[in-house]
Amino acid sequence: MEVKRAAVLVEHEYEDQELWYPYLRLTEEGYDVAVVGPDANREYASKHGYKIKSCTSMVEALRQDWDAVVIPGGWAPDRLRIYPEMVDLVRKVNEADGVVAAICHGPSLLVSADAVKGKNVTSYVAIKDDLRHAGGSWVDAEVVIDGNLITSRTPKDLIPFTKAILEALKK
Repeated sequence: MEVKRAAVLVEHEYEDQELWYPYLRLTEEGYDVAVVGPDANREYASKHGYKIKSCTSMVEALRQDWDAVVIPGGWAPDRLRIYPEMVDLVRKVNEADGVVAAICHGPSLLVSADAVKGKNVTSYVAIKDDLRHAGGSWVDAEVVIDGNLITSRTPKDLIPFTKAILEALKK
C-alpha cells in the first residue's frame, strides 16, 4: 500500500502547537510528512521562537502530488499568502480533492486560494469576516468539515482538528 503524503506549511511566526501537533501525529501514524516553506532547508521561527527546518521548498512542493496540506495559524498564513506558489499549492491540493486543513489564521490562505466559496468553515474569530466576504459560511465550532476542507479555531481545538485530518486521510 502506498504511503499517503502530507505537506505542513511553514513561515516565520507560525503558531507552535498548530504546526507541531498535527506534524507529529501524522508522522506517528506513518504518513510521509514534509515541512514546506518558501525555501528548503531553512529554519523558520515560531511566534515563541521555536524553530523548525523546512525540508521542501514551495516550488518543489508545487511539482509534487500531495494527499493533504495542513496550514497552521499564527502570523505565518499572512506571510504565506503573498507567495503565488503557496497559494497555487493549496489550490492544487483542493482541486484534486485532497485533504485541506487549516486552523486559526490558516484559513486566510484558503481565501487567497479561492477555496472557501460555498463552504462551511471556521477560524479564529478575527478572520471570520474575511471568510464570509470570500463566500464561506462561518460557523463557531471546534472543527468544521465540508467535503475535503477541514477548519478549526484555535490551539484548544487541535485534538478534534487532527483527528478529523487522520480520519479524512483513511478514506
